Amino acid sequence: MPIPLMILLGAILLQRIVELFIAKANRQWAMKHGGKEHGKEHYKWFIALHTLFFISIYFDASLFFDSWRPKAFIGLFIAFSILQLFRAWCILSLGKYWNTRVIIVPGHQLIAKGPYRFIKHPNYWVVLLELIILPLLFQAYITAVLFPILHLLLMKIRIPVEEKALKDSHEVLQL
Repeated sequence: MPIPLMILLGAILLQRIVELFIAKANRQWAMKHGGKEHGKEHYKWFIALHTLFFISIYFDASLFFDSWRPKAFIGLFIAFSILQLFRAWCILSLGKYWNTRVIIVPGHQLIAKGPYRFIKHPNYWVVLLELIILPLLFQAYITAVLFPILHLLLMKIRIPVEEKALKDSHEVLQL
């Protein structure tokens, strides 16, 4: 894999690590304010999926990277960059409530600003598209097919847990 791609992959991995630190700080804040975590048992699968995703890109690209295709790379890089702006919008819109876990803080109000005004779970859509576009940047075609499928399978578990937790907490507010 060419060095510029290794640097790009490293930068994206660093971004994810920073996001985990943000999530950890937000988790501590939420727990300090009475937050309750839901779906704790499936969280390890998210960690495994995303760790294996980066490993898979590296090996997949190492095996199959053919040659630079500047037009395809530039188009995919622009699409990925737009997704990063959308990801930041999701995180900033949720503020202290953003997390990689499902944590509900008692007395919270549902966030209905930013992309959450328009669609449910926008960050999950961003992740799905990233799991397709990012491997394509590296010509990691097996990864581009396999990991979105695995992500969708995890979403079949995660979204119902999150929806139930939000519904239950919202019903408490209505009483």
